[in-house]
Amino acid sequence: MKKTILLLFLLTIYPLLGQQEESIQAVSFTNTYDKTGIVNLTPLKINIHPEDLKKFKAQGYVMYSDLGAVANGKTNDMPFIRATHEVANTYGLSVKADKGARYYIGREDVKATIKTNTDFGSSTFIIDDTDVVDRTAPLFEVRSSLSPIEINGLKSVKAFQKNIGIRLPFPCLVSLTNDSIRRYIRYGLNQNNGKSQTDIFLVDKNGDVNMDGPIIWDFDNITAIKAFPVDPSLLQIKGGEFITIANRAPSKYTYYSRNFSIERSNVEIDGLVHRVEGEGAHGAPYSGFISIGFSSDVVVKNCLMTGHKTYRTIGSAGKPVSMGSYDLTVRSSINVSFLNCTQTNDISDKTYWGVFASNYSKNLKFEYCKLSRFDAHMGVYNASISNSTLGYMGVRAIGSGTFTLENSTVISNNLISLRQDYGSTWKGNFVIRNCVFIPSDSKSSSVSLFGGYNSGLHDFGYTSYMPENIIIDGLVVEDGQLAAQNKAVNIFDDFNPKRVDEQYQESFPYVVTKRVSLKNVQISSGKTLGISENPIMFNDVLVEQAD
Repeated sequence: MKKTILLLFLLTIYPLLGQQEESIQAVSFTNTYDKTGIVNLTPLKINIHPEDLKKFKAQGYVMYSDLGAVANGKTNDMPFIRATHEVANTYGLSVKADKGARYYIGREDVKATIKTNTDFGSSTFIIDDTDVVDRTAPLFEVRSSLSPIEINGLKSVKAFQKNIGIRLPFPCLVSLTNDSIRRYIRYGLNQNNGKSQTDIFLVDKNGDVNMDGPIIWDFDNITAIKAFPVDPSLLQIKGGEFITIANRAPSKYTYYSRNFSIERSNVEIDGLVHRVEGEGAHGAPYSGFISIGFSSDVVVKNCLMTGHKTYRTIGSAGKPVSMGSYDLTVRSSINVSFLNCTQTNDISDKTYWGVFASNYSKNLKFEYCKLSRFDAHMGVYNASISNSTLGYMGVRAIGSGTFTLENSTVISNNLISLRQDYGSTWKGNFVIRNCVFIPSDSKSSSVSLFGGYNSGLHDFGYTSYMPENIIIDGLVVEDGQLAAQNKAVNIFDDFNPKRVDEQYQESFPYVVTKRVSLKNVQISSGKTLGISENPIMFNDVLVEQAD
């Protein structure tokens, strides 16, 4: 009787449990003795010859040519690529691309859903974005076989709450939204009215929150909640060279997403190469060729990416702005690592936009990477960069928790740039160990380790903080190339040029750093490290200099 009641309870709380995610592009199968291949495109109907199915199961994989891919670099192979993955997903098979093949992907909106291990090997995929049906439609959707779970009954949670009071059938990544509160109310040329308060975190079957990525907001009202089961098995995607023939659209904020969309936990992408060709005088931006969302424990390693050309348009403030365009993006995800990744462009070439951006994520890691930028737009909780080199856009971030930068080189205006458009806020600590900072030439009259701006007059939807504690143990500032300009070297930029005395009034107070600990800091020009060009703001900062 108790088991029956529990079953009914679970069915009411988790109505989507066990259901397969419905595909917008329906598919059906036949198993006749006709040739294996596509019988009908819309809706997709696939026939698998019984002997072929027996062969596929015996070898454990299916190839794109098995479903009819031509691979001549001219004929659109995307329907056959999609069909191959449908067969693999249905029968639990891996997918292998044909050795040395060149697959052409044309203008049509056809998505391949990847739910099994895939080896692209030495094959090449030519993605033609010059004239597409749907610029927002991903080409490859990496998805779980476990459907999202609807949770009813959870009305509120508090920041750093350790248990949500709900039992789950699987460990899950939980997403919460409160539409009545606005956060990240952007300031500047791309100003906006902010976004609904949102958060993501991991919970186990007992509802215990993984405190390595805690709840960071109070939710007195929850307007939307969803739980994404964390897959217990690793899904691996290997190899492949992907060439995007760039769009020729007007330079407006019409983002292209003909990409890999990953919404599955426990995924590894290894050895993928993405190149971009055909960028002209104008074009629309890209939202990331590898785009990770609502996922945990994703590793992208040994990958070669490409920065996109920077185009300009008119921003929301009515003035010209440069448009962000990305090859790697992360949103609403936890425990995402980029290992030994680099890019085809020079990381100091300012004609290409920074290659990486993230929103609403936790525990992001760069290790052994050489990329033009690390960036956290709408907050990151905990981030680390180690054994890496960052180019002209450097380290740009807002968020909370601990940010660790170690054994790395930053070639940029600042060692750390706290994003001005989101209040230059970091609620937590920065730890910098054994790093090299090579300041680039800029209009600033000084070199600053930490850059940012906050007038205290704009409501960002939260209290803005400078890092509470900054610990620097081992830093070389190589400013020799700026010797002729005789720039001072300071810890902090002038975060508010109008704050020249203690009479300055802030409508939304900006909480200043409490303590800076310095050890083994060397400046190649021989200058002494100062506090700021505007010391008034930092009168109460305790600066400790270790021997």
